[in-house]
Amino acid sequence: MSITRRSFTGMLAAAALPNALSAQQDPVLEAVRSTLYGSSSEFKQGMAYLVQRGNPDVVPALLTGMRYGGRRTDEIAEVMQALTGQNLGTDWFDWMLWQEKNPHVVPHPSLIPFKREVLLGIDPNFDDFLRPKYLQRDKMKIRLEEITWGGVTKDGIPSLDNPTLISASKASYMKDDDLVFGVSINGDERAYPLRIMGWHEMFNEVIGGVPVALAYCTLCGSGILFETHVTGRRKPLVFGSSGFLYRSNKLMFDRETHSLWNQYTGKPVVGPLVSSGITLQQRPVVITTWESWKSSHPGTRVLSQNTGHRRNYGSGVVYREYFASPELMFPALVDQSEHSQKDYIFAIRQFGAARAWPLDAFTKTRVINDAIANRPLVLIGNPDKRAVRAFERASYRFTASDGGLVDQTGQKWTMTEEALIGPDGTRLPRVAGHISYWFAWDNYLGDAATVYDG
Repeated sequence: MSITRRSFTGMLAAAALPNALSAQQDPVLEAVRSTLYGSSSEFKQGMAYLVQRGNPDVVPALLTGMRYGGRRTDEIAEVMQALTGQNLGTDWFDWMLWQEKNPHVVPHPSLIPFKREVLLGIDPNFDDFLRPKYLQRDKMKIRLEEITWGGVTKDGIPSLDNPTLISASKASYMKDDDLVFGVSINGDERAYPLRIMGWHEMFNEVIGGVPVALAYCTLCGSGILFETHVTGRRKPLVFGSSGFLYRSNKLMFDRETHSLWNQYTGKPVVGPLVSSGITLQQRPVVITTWESWKSSHPGTRVLSQNTGHRRNYGSGVVYREYFASPELMFPALVDQSEHSQKDYIFAIRQFGAARAWPLDAFTKTRVINDAIANRPLVLIGNPDKRAVRAFERASYRFTASDGGLVDQTGQKWTMTEEALIGPDGTRLPRVAGHISYWFAWDNYLGDAATVYDG
């Protein structure tokens, strides 16, 4: 669900009234508010005051004004140029990248009430996430100035909670080359088509007796399966989509505390759970084609199109233009010296380390013997299906042979969703990982991670 500029302007006007008094008590807040709420003379006076004041700490607030300021964008850009010495024109995207590059610019305290006012004007339910006591710089794990509205309200992208599943034989709507998220836990096999999940970006389920949530960030091409039962908490966490982004990655929220969580790391970043020390445990999930999944898992169930929501679940419909484009929809810094920002990688964050394997590495060989944190791994991949599975390999070294997998002695192994199984019954456990665009991996982990170079 999107909001038009006309309706957004109306909401801003309605939200402005209760905050007028507080603005008058802070000349900086009054000046930045003038970008959206002030008369022409108030706006000119406010901008002149900020230039005279000469401190770039107001740029984060001015960026909010620039995004929604309409005809005042040129003047706002001139003020930001005067304060920073940067000539980036009126491109909000470029200014946001400048902001990410300059974390030493600490926002003026007026950012909190101003940004709250603007975002609550879009959706009053955003107040669930933006309580002032949780927005103080030392209370957050991310930067308030980089939290971006993604264009929808709270739950505007509705999660699927215990959705209806049907047998493979009844899924006549599916095409063989449709991609699915394949999950198998304790023998409970399920498929979640990306053509449906792209509209919902989240499911909350119990699979094989294990409470889980799949957090799918369409913008960063990443679907991660998390266990939602957390030690010390009575009930499993249930997640939804907040409507906010951070560096072009969705911020999900839990419905119990309304804390915001980083989808990519499984950690709370704003709200009551920030200091909890919780990191959601990952479970294995694979992206593959429907034809491949149903042939290897004939007993699988798959999402029904009867989700309770009206969407166009056709193949290749959701985010068609974004997936086909090399560009990002929202700003995020990324090193593209070796990989393009929307190249696919397979990501593992386990054993106290993080490592990525470019998906195109599997065009040369379907089997890669590697390691993470001195833990030997074998990865079996197929770039055509966007499918990669990783397993511990102990002292074994594997190669592909006749469509199967053999070790260094020539013994054939069987691959399941839980483990590699040797001829003598030896089991090598699966290691959780997920597909992602390169930019998200690079932006969130950067130098803290390693990358397979082939």
